[in-house]
Order: sequence, then C-alpha cells, then structure tokens
Amino acid sequence: MTEWWDKQIQRADQLVPRSNGAKELLKFYAHLLRAQKDIYEFLRGRKDWLPSGDIECDLPVLLDALPELLKVVAAHGPESLAAEAYDLSETDPQVVAERLMMYWHNGSDIQFFEKAFLQPYLRWVAESGTIPIGREVSAGERYCPFCGGSPQVSFLQNKETTAESGNRDLICATCLSSWEFRRVVCANCGEERPAKLGYFHSSEFDHVRIEACETCKHYLKGVDLTRVGFAAPIVDEIDAAPLDLWAREHGFTKIELNLVGV
Repeated sequence: MTEWWDKQIQRADQLVPRSNGAKELLKFYAHLLRAQKDIYEFLRGRKDWLPSGDIECDLPVLLDALPELLKVVAAHGPESLAAEAYDLSETDPQVVAERLMMYWHNGSDIQFFEKAFLQPYLRWVAESGTIPIGREVSAGERYCPFCGGSPQVSFLQNKETTAESGNRDLICATCLSSWEFRRVVCANCGEERPAKLGYFHSSEFDHVRIEACETCKHYLKGVDLTRVGFAAPIVDEIDAAPLDLWAREHGFTKIELNLVGV
C-alpha cells in the first residue's frame, strides 16, 4: 500500500542531512521514490482496471505514467541520467515499449529507467494477486519466488519462524517483494560453509554489514532491523554506500546494483 512508499521516502529524508558519503545519492533517491509512489498510485487508482501481469497488454496504461518519471530524473538526476531522460521523452513510444519488454524478459541492473519504472508496477501486480507473465521464475531459493529477480539487500528481524530459515529475509531488486532465506548461506551461489562466508561492517553504519562469499566473490548488504527497527533496508543500504567501496577493493562484486548504481 502507499504506506510502504511513505516509509521509504521518510527514511530517505531522515538520512539525507546526516549522511556521510552518500548525501547526493540519497537526495536523488528520495526524489525517485516520490516519482515511483506517484506511478504506483496512478496504477492503483485507476477505475475498472487491474494489471494483467502481461507487460505487453498493460503497457498502454503504464506508458501514461512515464513522462512524470522522466521529468523528475531530468530535474534531479546525475547529468548522464538527466540527459537520457530528456532523450527518452523525445523517443518514439514504440521504441520505449520495446525497451521495457526486453527488460521484462531479460533484465539487467544497469537498465536504470526500465527498472525504476517497472518496480512500482510489479509491486502493484504482486499486491493485486496477479502473476507476472513471461518472466522466468527459478525454483531456487536464491531468486524471488514471485518474479524471479535477484536479491537487492537482506535484512534481519525478530519474528516467529523456523530454525531452518532463521530471521533473515531478502528483498527483490526487481519487484521489491521479500522472501525468507536461510541465515548462513550465500545469496548468490548457495555456499553454506561458514569459513567461506565473511562479514564486514563499520561503526559508522553499525546496523548495516557486507555479506560476502569467498567462493563466488559476490556480496550484498544486510540491514539489521533488530538494531534499528525503523530502518528501511533499500534506503539504508544506499546510505551505507561507503561499504560498497570496501567490498570492491577486496575483489567482491555486488549481486545486483541498486537504482543509484552502487
């Protein structure tokens, strides 16, 4: 619901004044979250319409929401994204539609506009009880069981759960859904040997840590909600962007870049 978007926006606004090393990224992300919330509300508020889950069928409605997102990125985004936003606003809608369909079937974490635009759509698809059509969903636990996307960030929270799953969840980079995941296992390759799994955090970001795997040399960030219960994992992991520098310097590759490119 809209409360979820409000929580992300409020957390970004809260972190911006005290951010050390990610202030401009967070400012942009706060604007982007507002634009995504507007897309979500535009779709959710349409009378006599629910998403079909088939991107090609839903595009005529979806594309009506694109111009406002492009305006926000043109006004507040980094120079390269702002220039691309302007170019897209002048592009034939059919070309834009083809880009969105290509991302839907075979997405990449460097396709900023496609990812930013379709996240709120997919969130509404999930909430409306619709199944996304034409997306390959792996049976493996390391991929989102709803849309097949890769994890963006993990988080720990206190909840009633089984000993096997612990209290760790992953958030999908594509649809922003979450699913339970085992506590001590690599979210990229499934490595389970504790000696191969490493963790790094800084006192500056005491509730955020790097979760790295020596076997596949991939990592993602984890947010501990038992330490800071009001944190918003997808926002707090951007605020902790300096930790990504440590990971890259030590030879690790992030499972999936976030929307601001870290």
